[in-house]
Amino acid sequence: METAILAGGCFWCLEAAFKRVRGVKKVESGYAGGQLPDPTYEAVCRGNTGHAEVVRVEYDPEQIGYRDILELFFALHDPTTLNRQGADVGTQYRSAIFPQDDEQRATAAAVIAGIDASGAWPDPVVTTLEEADRFYVAEDYHQDYFVNNPGNRYCQMVVAPKLRKFLSQHGDQLD
Repeated sequence: METAILAGGCFWCLEAAFKRVRGVKKVESGYAGGQLPDPTYEAVCRGNTGHAEVVRVEYDPEQIGYRDILELFFALHDPTTLNRQGADVGTQYRSAIFPQDDEQRATAAAVIAGIDASGAWPDPVVTTLEEADRFYVAEDYHQDYFVNNPGNRYCQMVVAPKLRKFLSQHGDQLD
């Protein structure tokens, strides 16, 4: 198994999508990239811990590669908005990749350069490559949030539309 740690706005959106991807074995919502040990959701939401909302994706590299994981990640959010995804604003919602080793770092840099060169987005990608020094699992109620809270307004207004779009565009990569 290999691991990818990704930040692309609210972790509920990323988690809901990656849980459906063929070759992904486990997805956990959590926090990375900050200074405060053992952050809480409330502390991270205040925007002063330095953490981003992230997902830790464990996947089987025999079934899906890291580059494929990154391409799906970039399909799930707008990587050109600094510290923002839709109405979610703050450094905790930044677009970031936390490579686990030099190979992942090189692959992520190449994917970002390829996206910029392709002109797929009208603005340059602002996704950062950050040190993967520590991952903190989010509180239990954040795990499988979309599945467990289908009536939640945020899930209905934000997560569900993103998930529908993702499923329609990437159905060939889903279980």
